[in-house]
Amino acid sequence: MNATQHQQNNQTALKKPRSKKNTHHFTDVHDLPCIEKIVCTVGETPQPIQTNITGKFPEWISGSFLRNGPGKFEIGNQKFNHWFDGMALLHQFKISKGQVTYRSRFLSSDSYQANNEKNRIVVSEFGTVSVPDPCKNFFQRFLSRFELPKHTDNANVSVVTYKGDYYVSTESNIMHKIDPETLEATKKVNWRDFIAVNSATAHPHVDVDGTTYNMGNSFSLKGSYYNIIQVPQTKYSSEETLEGAKVLCSIPSTDSAKPSYYHSFAMSENYVVFIEQPLKMDLLRIVTGKLRGKSVSDSFFWDPKLKTIFHLVLKKNGKVSSFQYLAQPLTTFHQINAFEEDGHLIIDMCVSDDGQIISNYNIQNLRKSGEDLDEVSKLNKQHDTSPQEITSIQQMVSGQLFFWMKTKSTASFFPQVYNTLCRIFPRRFVLPLNVDDKTPYDQNLNSLPNSSATSLRIAKNKIFCTHEDLHGEDLHEYGGLEFPQINYGKYNTRPYRYFYGCGFRHLVGDTLIKMDIQGKHMKVWEQPGLYPSEPVFVPSPDATEEDDGVILSVVITPNKDKSTFLLALDAKTFEELGRAEVPVNIPYGFHGTFNATA
Repeated sequence: MNATQHQQNNQTALKKPRSKKNTHHFTDVHDLPCIEKIVCTVGETPQPIQTNITGKFPEWISGSFLRNGPGKFEIGNQKFNHWFDGMALLHQFKISKGQVTYRSRFLSSDSYQANNEKNRIVVSEFGTVSVPDPCKNFFQRFLSRFELPKHTDNANVSVVTYKGDYYVSTESNIMHKIDPETLEATKKVNWRDFIAVNSATAHPHVDVDGTTYNMGNSFSLKGSYYNIIQVPQTKYSSEETLEGAKVLCSIPSTDSAKPSYYHSFAMSENYVVFIEQPLKMDLLRIVTGKLRGKSVSDSFFWDPKLKTIFHLVLKKNGKVSSFQYLAQPLTTFHQINAFEEDGHLIIDMCVSDDGQIISNYNIQNLRKSGEDLDEVSKLNKQHDTSPQEITSIQQMVSGQLFFWMKTKSTASFFPQVYNTLCRIFPRRFVLPLNVDDKTPYDQNLNSLPNSSATSLRIAKNKIFCTHEDLHGEDLHEYGGLEFPQINYGKYNTRPYRYFYGCGFRHLVGDTLIKMDIQGKHMKVWEQPGLYPSEPVFVPSPDATEEDDGVILSVVITPNKDKSTFLLALDAKTFEELGRAEVPVNIPYGFHGTFNATA
């Protein structure tokens, strides 16, 4: 399908957002199509198979498009609750001389092996609590409730690189080094063996010199800290992993018992930017989760009374800026780019004004459709349920009593869905760098031309920032934008013009979008019933302009069996070049990268 400018004939028309204050609905969409098959368990394909190509893949593309995401949503007769919980399935689309082969392999993590061995969920995940071993006696099962939750090594979020090697990562302290040719895991790597952190993000940044930066939490009796991590580019032996990693600086949480959740961070030429947002984690609830029979997701909460804080850290010495840059409460999972220009630090990111989004991605929501989705959101609004409406189901399992409660207002059974999802939009914040005691108050410090973002000094060491939209009104018709990508190798930390992402007129991406920051124009690829995943930019070898290259995206076809395909678009025109259809089913995944070969 050809790229189009903003279109009126959308698959699902989005009306103007209603007032959140009055209805708690951001859109008024009905009869969304069923996408249940995007979260269905599939088998692995460890040996490469041929794909059916229509159109043409450019001859110059040579390498492997590597993807990561959940692929197994049940263990035995037990089901995972959240999209983030499924067992990691790695994918490889190998492109050479216009041909494409496909293979996939489940990550042989400790969690995956233990679950399969016991044929039940042994290791708790983000939204799922493991069930006590039924072979143990009642007293042993009771004591197991008091054990601290174990970190999962189910690295199902992204494919990243350190020192030129490929790893699959999630948000725990454990990654797995993989062979990009076979997708086999070759080494389990624990951040704690190198630095004192409890976890690390799945979205590191690689600097122009090869140095990699990341962020990780540390929790202790001294408090909660956000740590900036630096990993050198040099590798002295093939067996090395994270040797030489160090904590560049530690930023104390504003609330040591309830630190902020963050999925990623921003980086410019000279700064790492940590965004402390009002999406919080209650550490006490995490620690006592197993005792209470609650998952980690139960500890997340949104506190809109708090401001968002941008912390600036100099990469050369780890010094944290004495100025805090504040903004209204927001949630961001993915930043687009950050760069410095004329004494300002410009941060572009995908932003929501609400922090409830994570709870909406329970698997039961993704498996509903049409009126069911709308009805669920209505039920969630009822708060006057009487005790008589609560039904307790008691079931004796190996001598232990379990309780389930069904109620019209119980969030775990009836979470908010699409119409109550706050849209995510690309925004720009401009942070002035040349500030000191002499900086004037209540005066816009953003001196960049053609920028509507503002920065006002409001206190001794505080600057309040408002954003500029990086889009026109037409993006509302496509449900906002997420999974942003740029020409990373050439333009990360530098001024740029284009970014790419998925439009969200459903709970997952249903369009691909190219955004031109100059003029805020957009081009769209779409086709009814198809759900494209994160677009990845692959530059052409003779590129002279920023958008000279190809966009790759895996497109899921939930209404057609065994017809998922790898899509190639001309990044400049956004017109379709070719498809490589795979004769197996593939679930909707999260993140990926392109491993270029000569």
